Amino acid sequence: MTAIPVRRARLVLVVAALLLTLVTAPPLTAPASAAPPGTGTGAAPSRGAEVVGVTRVADRQVDLSVRSAALGGRTVKVRLLTPDGWAPGERSRRWPTLWLLHGCCGDYTSWTAQTDVARTESLRNVLVVMPEAGWNGWYSDWWNYGEGADPAWETFHTKELRSLLEHGWGASTDRVVAGLSMGGQGALLYAARHPGMFKAAAAYSGSAHPLLDDESVGRIMGFFAGQGNDPLRVWGDPVAQREVWEAHDPYHLARRLTTLPVYLSCGDGSAGPFDPPGSTNALEADFNRQNQALADELHRLGAKRLTTNFYGPGTHGWKYWQRELHASLPMLLHALRADR
Repeated sequence: MTAIPVRRARLVLVVAALLLTLVTAPPLTAPASAAPPGTGTGAAPSRGAEVVGVTRVADRQVDLSVRSAALGGRTVKVRLLTPDGWAPGERSRRWPTLWLLHGCCGDYTSWTAQTDVARTESLRNVLVVMPEAGWNGWYSDWWNYGEGADPAWETFHTKELRSLLEHGWGASTDRVVAGLSMGGQGALLYAARHPGMFKAAAAYSGSAHPLLDDESVGRIMGFFAGQGNDPLRVWGDPVAQREVWEAHDPYHLARRLTTLPVYLSCGDGSAGPFDPPGSTNALEADFNRQNQALADELHRLGAKRLTTNFYGPGTHGWKYWQRELHASLPMLLHALRADR
C-alpha cells in the first residue's frame, strides 16, 4: 500500500524537473560569427579579438568578455544595453549604435550604475555599447617609448570591437559616440581620428584641449601617473613628443570635427544645483577652459553643427553628466535616424 505514494512522489519530482528545464532561460552564448576569421578559441588569438564569455546581467543588459590581441591577449568586458527585439547572432536586422565611454577611474559598468540610461525609453531602439577602457587608458594606443603594443585601447575599440559587434552582435554601421571626462576626450578623438566611423559626438566635461597650458598638461600627466604608472608611457613627453600629444588633443584635430554634429558641455567648477554650497572643483574649471577653447576654434574654422552648453555653476559629477546625456540625445539620435 505504501508503494503507490512513493511512485507518485517520484513522478512529481520528475515532472517538476522537466518543467524547471523548460522555463529556465538558456545562457547566452557567443554566435559562431562573433569572432572574425583567423581568431581561434582557447589560446590568445594571434590577431583580432574574440568573445570568450557572455553574461546576462539584467533586463536588456549583456556583458561580453572579449579577449583582445591589442591588449596583449587580456580579456576585458563590454556591456551592451540591447534594444527591444535584439537577439545575438541574428542577421536579419542591424541596430543603430550609441557608444558610451566612461571616464578615468571608472569602468564599463559606470553608465548603467550611475545614470538612468537603462531606463531611457528613447534608447529602446538603439544598441548601446559601453566598453572597458582601463582605469586611465585615455582611449589611446600608448606610445610606450616608441614601441607601441599593449595597451592599445584605440585599436581595441575602433577595429577589434567594432568588427565583433558588426559580425555577431547586431550592430549596424550607423554609430554615434558620447563620453564624460576622459571618455569625452575619447569621443572627440575617435570621431576625429576615424573619419566616417561616427555620425555625431558628444563630450560632457571632457578633456578637450590637454595642451591648453602648463596647468592642463600637469593635470593630465597626474592622471597618466595614476596607479603607479610611468606617465611617459601614454603619449610621451609633452615637449619631446609634441606631435604625439597634438595627435591626441581634440583642439589640434578640430578641423576634422567641423562637418560633424558635435555637442560640448561643461560646468565652471563652482557649486551648482547638484553640489554642496561653497564647493569648488579645479578639474571642472580646467576642462571648462579647454572646452571653451575648442568651441572657439571650431567656430573659427566654420563649424556649423556645433552645440554648446557651458552651463556655469557645476562640478565634475554624475548628476550633471546624466542631465547632459539627456540634453544631447535628440542630436545623437537624429544623427542615427533613430528618433522616429
